[in-house]
Amino acid sequence: MELKRAGKSLKNIFFEYNTYIIFVLLFLICSFLSNQFLTSMNMRNIALQRSAPICVAIGMLFVILTGGIDLSVGSIMAFSGSLSAILVTNQGWHFIPSMCVGILSGAVFGSLTGVLVAYANMQGFVASLAVMTIARGAAFMITNGTPIKLAQGTLNILVDRAYFFPIIIIAILVAILFILIQNYTSYGRLVMAIGSNSMAVELAGIRTKRYIMSVYMLSGALAALGGIFVAARASTGSATIGIGTELEAIAACVIGGASLAGGRGLVFRTVAGVLVLALIGNIMNLMSIPAYPQDVIRGIIIILAVLMQLFTSKSEKTV
Repeated sequence: MELKRAGKSLKNIFFEYNTYIIFVLLFLICSFLSNQFLTSMNMRNIALQRSAPICVAIGMLFVILTGGIDLSVGSIMAFSGSLSAILVTNQGWHFIPSMCVGILSGAVFGSLTGVLVAYANMQGFVASLAVMTIARGAAFMITNGTPIKLAQGTLNILVDRAYFFPIIIIAILVAILFILIQNYTSYGRLVMAIGSNSMAVELAGIRTKRYIMSVYMLSGALAALGGIFVAARASTGSATIGIGTELEAIAACVIGGASLAGGRGLVFRTVAGVLVLALIGNIMNLMSIPAYPQDVIRGIIIILAVLMQLFTSKSEKTV
């Protein structure tokens, strides 16, 4: 009897903390597979590379919590990163106001998707697909298809060692902020409630459309911040920034335990999901695995993660 209870307890622990368990196991495996993995340089590179995906994935999570999806984040990254690069390079703006304008532009694109979903009753997939095309086209228009090289001391200050790598600090602060919003504010609770049962929330007298629009706006703003981070790291604003990032963000949310049906998902676990993908990509690069097999391996891992979440949710229902 006691063995049965212990087995059940271990099973519940695995279901509840599977993302963290996977992360720890992967970290240990990576440590054994390459002696370069635990070096300070490699850890710093992982942190710098994952700062943008963390911001994008958090924005995506809030959309997914309402039962939606946002395919436009990669294109918004390209537009906002390019716009900020143009403002500091061609217009001579200081990098802080140029970042603010870039983030605002992302919020505008996100709001457009939100209006289409919330007020025009379009499906999130279709609305965000349309905005994805618009934002990518706009990015090519403002850059004329030419990369915008950043001058030293502009946006690339965000990745300067002398300033303690600001993009890492900002990404951590963003994660902490949204953990607090999700767990300790009525906004966070209502977003999750809308995804669980939007009809019940509406019957309680809450205007769900405003909340649905706001999560897309948040997603756009965080995607824009991520695009600026990528431009800063590359010292270049480009219309090709962010290609495929929307899929990576969705994968990170799913690996982190978010339900694509809405109503379930945590910011901290989503960040862990981003780091799981980071470890996989990093160790494959250290082992010199070619790019195409890497894509196949990532795809298999995403499938396994989805199956694990489905199995977890079924087990929870039977308890």
